[in-house]
Order: sequence, then C-alpha cells, then structure tokens
Amino acid sequence: MRWNTAEYSGWGRALTASGQLARPERASAVAALMDEEPAPAIGNRRSYGDACLNDGGRAVDMTRMDRVLGFDPEAGEITVEAGVELGVLSRMLAPKGFLPAVMPGTGFATVGGAIAMDVHGKNHHHAGSFGQHVAEITLQTPKGERVVGEGTDLFRATVGGLGQTGVIVSAKLRLLKCKGDVIVVTERRVPGWDDFLALLDGSDATYTVGWIDATATGTKLGRGILEEAETGSGLIPSKSTARRIKRNAPGWALSPGIVRAFNSLYYNRVPRSGRTSVKRLQDFFFPLDRIHDWNKLYGRRGFHQFQCVVPVDAAPALRAMLEKIATSGLASPLAVLKRMGPGRAGFMSFPMEGYTLACDFRNVDRSTRLIRDLEQDVAEARGRLYLAKDALARGAHVRAMYPEHGDWLAEVQQVDPDKALVTDLVRRLELRAAP
Repeated sequence: MRWNTAEYSGWGRALTASGQLARPERASAVAALMDEEPAPAIGNRRSYGDACLNDGGRAVDMTRMDRVLGFDPEAGEITVEAGVELGVLSRMLAPKGFLPAVMPGTGFATVGGAIAMDVHGKNHHHAGSFGQHVAEITLQTPKGERVVGEGTDLFRATVGGLGQTGVIVSAKLRLLKCKGDVIVVTERRVPGWDDFLALLDGSDATYTVGWIDATATGTKLGRGILEEAETGSGLIPSKSTARRIKRNAPGWALSPGIVRAFNSLYYNRVPRSGRTSVKRLQDFFFPLDRIHDWNKLYGRRGFHQFQCVVPVDAAPALRAMLEKIATSGLASPLAVLKRMGPGRAGFMSFPMEGYTLACDFRNVDRSTRLIRDLEQDVAEARGRLYLAKDALARGAHVRAMYPEHGDWLAEVQQVDPDKALVTDLVRRLELRAAP
C-alpha cells in the first residue's frame, strides 16, 4: 500500500494538516496497514475542525471502501463498508421503502464517520442517534480485527469514539421504513424564541428542524422557520441544479448588513400562513449539498461552527447565548435550532435531552473570542460541545462535559496502548491523557 504526502483540511478549512495518506480498497489492505504501522482513519472530512486531521503523521482514507456487502429487506438491515456515503445509501434505499435511520445535514458523510461521531439528524427526538441503529461493527484495531456487537464496552467506545479504537471497516445497519422517495415538508414562520421552543416541544412530526435568524434582536430574537416533514410517495419533483463555488468569497460577502438582509429575505420567503410542499428527499435532508464547495463562501481563512446542546431546564442560558451571537455582528445565515431526545449510543456521544443550537462564523479573531465565551456559557449550563464541529475548545471543559470520558479512555487504552490512533483533536483536548 502506497503512502502519499498530502495537505488536507476539515470542512471548516480553518485548520489544516500535512501528512501521509493511504487509500485502501480492500479489508485485507486495511489489515496490512494496521499491522505495519497503525494510523487513524478518515472519511470525506466533513467534520468541521480537526477531528479528521493528523498533522505530521499518517491517516487511512477509507473513501474507496464504499461497497454494499449485503441487504436483507425482510430484516430491514444493510451491511456496508465504512466509506459508503449516506446520501448514496438514501438514494439507493428509498425506492425500496427504506432509509438510513439517522442522517446528518450532509449526504457526503460516510458510514464510518457517522459511527465515529455518533451523528444525529432531524429526527433525533424520535429516533435517537446513528449509533443506536448500528447492529454490528467490523473493527480493525492495532491488535487485530474485531467484530463488535452493540452493548459491549468496545462498541460504546467506538460509537462516538473519534476513531480511537481502530479503523471501522464495515457495519451492519438497521434501516428505517419510509413511505416513498419524496418528502412532504410544512414550513411556518416563528416570530420569536419562546414560540420556537414551544413548537419544537409540541411537534410530533417524524422530522423537525428550525432555521434561526441569528441576526435578529429585541422582540424578534430567535425568530425563524420551523420545518416539519414526513416521507411520502408520488411524483418526484424535478432535480434541482447543483452549483459549485469556484473561488473563495471576499470578506465583505458576509458583512453584517448583507447577512441581515439575506436573513430577512429568507424569513419572509415563507408566507405568514405557512406552506406545504413536496420535495426530493435529498433537498430536505441535505440542502447545502446542492452547492458544492459552499465552505468557500467564508473566504480563504475558512470558518468555525459553534454547536452545543443544553438540558431542557437550561433553555434560558441558550437564549442568552443566542443574544450574544445576534448582537455580535458575526453571525452567518447558517444557524439551526433543534429539539433533542435522550438517545446516544457511545461513551463520548454528543446528544442529550434538550436543545441544540448551531451557528457558523467566519474565521476571524473576534469570532474566536466569541466562541471561547460561548464555550464557557455551555460549561456553566451543564451542556456539551459537538466535537464533530469543534476547532477551538479547551480540554478541561470538554472532559467535564462528557461524564463517561473515563470509561471511554479505559477501553481505548486497552486497544491502542501506544496511542497510534491519536488525531489533532484528541491531542488538542488531551482526551488520551491520564485522568
């Protein structure tokens, strides 16, 4: 297996790495790599910060291992290699009456990455996290191949475990039945924060997500658009045209005035009475995938995303965080609010019952200071930061946010005592350091 030197980054492009990458095409090649010189695995690098980086070291790019190994429609299960993209799976399975049970905001995420981050989707309040629908993982550890079943400590250390137990080679997934290959989406304007939380709490739709105008202040703070959706059958709408951002946008493209104007137009695009429409599945689940390289809109320095979850009773603290964002003049048009249930599958899984807020910021010094301030607020609110998005947090805060960190560390130390699988994120947060 050839190792090639490459420069690469996460989706946020604020942090980069240079090192050697291998791209195996067979499980036997992964086994040989791990036997010779173990290295952490990466996928399509859709995590925003440094979770997928190993600067100065080696990494195993799993994107060429993208085969379907078995499909059992009677059991509603599929076995796939780790490099399979969730968007590809959704397009393949929907005509057969199934979908991946949980899908994040991009279809370019791989199954291996979804397991390593225990991703959540627009149905977390009902379906829980991705790892709760994984029946079995084939894992190549530095000590050899293991088939890991759910409920074991190694399973719980692998799901949401940031790739620190080994290379995920393949997985058996339990699928969600769907009514067809379109989705019926109802949108309505929400005038403010309290109304938004009440609607999220009361929603019984299978899929629910809120877009927040993160520039609105005063009585309009927290206004936005609530989307509720159900899969259906019928005529498939015409395919939307994909676009590509060819160049880095100039700094003024996301200036406060432009963002406020865009957000106002976006908010008012939905009639006061609301509206219901039929969409292609991909246009609802992965709306930004229609704009290839959309991360270039933040300019050559890239961007950071702040995403946290706080308990239900800490909603006032989350409101205060949104107010800081709205008055900072730093918010972008991309801000999302969701209600989460309690579902999580791993020791280091992000979800908890409560509310999650995500917002993007251009990579400038003021944004860094704001995100540091918000990190402190999350810690005081007994919440968590999402490590798939983080690039700036401090280790002491993060370790305190994840009370099962010690259980995860004990398992990781058993399978990788030499720390061959450590990544930039794990080093930065000192997650493998002794308690």
